[in-house]
Amino acid sequence: MSSFDFDLFVIGGGSGGVRAARMAAGRGARVALAETLGTDGLGGTCVNVGCIPKKLYSYAAHYHDAFEESRGFGWELDAAPTFNWSTLKANRTKEISRLNGVYANLLRGAGVTVINGFARIDGPHAVTVATLNADGSPGHQSFTAAHILIATGGTPFVPHFTGREHVITSNEVFDLEPFPQRLLVVGGGYIACEFASIFNGLGAKVTQLYRGEQVLRGFDDEIRHFVAGEMVKAGVDLRLNADVVDVRKTGEGLRVECDGGNVVMADAVLYATGRKPNVQGLGLEALGVAQGAQDEVIVNEHYRTNVPSIWAVGDVTNRVQLTPVALGEAMVVVDQLFGPAAGKAPRSMGYEFIPTAVFTHPSIGTVGYSEAQAREKFGAITVFRSEFKALKHTLSGSSERTLMKLIVDTASDRVVGLHMVGAEAGEIVQGFAVAMKAGATKAVFDSTIGIHPTAAEEFVTMRDPVKS
Repeated sequence: MSSFDFDLFVIGGGSGGVRAARMAAGRGARVALAETLGTDGLGGTCVNVGCIPKKLYSYAAHYHDAFEESRGFGWELDAAPTFNWSTLKANRTKEISRLNGVYANLLRGAGVTVINGFARIDGPHAVTVATLNADGSPGHQSFTAAHILIATGGTPFVPHFTGREHVITSNEVFDLEPFPQRLLVVGGGYIACEFASIFNGLGAKVTQLYRGEQVLRGFDDEIRHFVAGEMVKAGVDLRLNADVVDVRKTGEGLRVECDGGNVVMADAVLYATGRKPNVQGLGLEALGVAQGAQDEVIVNEHYRTNVPSIWAVGDVTNRVQLTPVALGEAMVVVDQLFGPAAGKAPRSMGYEFIPTAVFTHPSIGTVGYSEAQAREKFGAITVFRSEFKALKHTLSGSSERTLMKLIVDTASDRVVGLHMVGAEAGEIVQGFAVAMKAGATKAVFDSTIGIHPTAAEEFVTMRDPVKS
């Protein structure tokens, strides 16, 4: 019997932490999990203030266009639909609470000890959790563990400037009151672009500022320019090479002065300018846990830190900030510590060909290399491209267009990049990601029969390259 209280102590109740705790307990380990996300509840950023509520709001925003587009298919609306912001917020809250309960039940069912409080690491095998006593006074509990896993995720980053106290982040945007008729979004990453699209669809007048030359840095350049054009066409006032000087509260709303003296008036200012690892108060510096320039926890290929008993997964390591990546990393740790599942080899995590989606309107789905990245890595590449109006919009009256793109390593004929802007892009790209992970070539794509009529079939019917 181990002399420690637990075999594994997990700090953080997000996707990676919950997965590691559940799976380790399922293999017979004694596991505790301390939830460090304040009032958010189990599930972390994704469930509470990220992927799930964001996509629910994206669905809500799409109805605005759907009502208009239905007329082209013969539907006659007696009156213009109205949007009730309070109803959306209430229904979202109910669903998130349900999911929090699901996570709690999964942990309890697996035998994990869940401790409510903020955890601090006091030694290689020691954790103190700040809790509340029965009378509401502050208290603490101390525990020992053979291994400690840091899975505290990330938190929004807002730079310092005059008026910083007047802005909000993606943590607060879901519960704004009242609904912002004028929303200013600052940033050019996927979170900024998603919320610009969502609130534009919900009926707000949206202005988006980005200090760079084009939004979505890191994505394929053609995809970036195409989706930006579609967002502008849909009504987003996108201003590039622009930044905020200060934000001041006035009787008419928030007065935002930008570079060059331009002024934007807004009811709310959303800063989506990146996220940073959530490590404050964990005690890492005193313990000597190595961290990077952005305070990220540095780990090896098995997610072990320089302190052998301490591990870290997910956004706190600042590698790939995606929920499924945190889940995969958690499984690597569990296999390392407690052995793989019966009949299975220990898992490893590969970061090539990770599919992702951006829930802009229209959405982006992408897997593999951008055109520029592929040229740099493979040298000779062949590019296939198709742009068209989706079948739905031949009757809907919408001017939205779809872009699909394949990038092929010429020498091996392997498809190394697949990108799409259009309806349900994430749903379509997920299946192709499996093929690409398996090493599918362009010849395999060409020999695959398409499902007609769908947008997805375009990926297996592109025959003539646009670039070599």
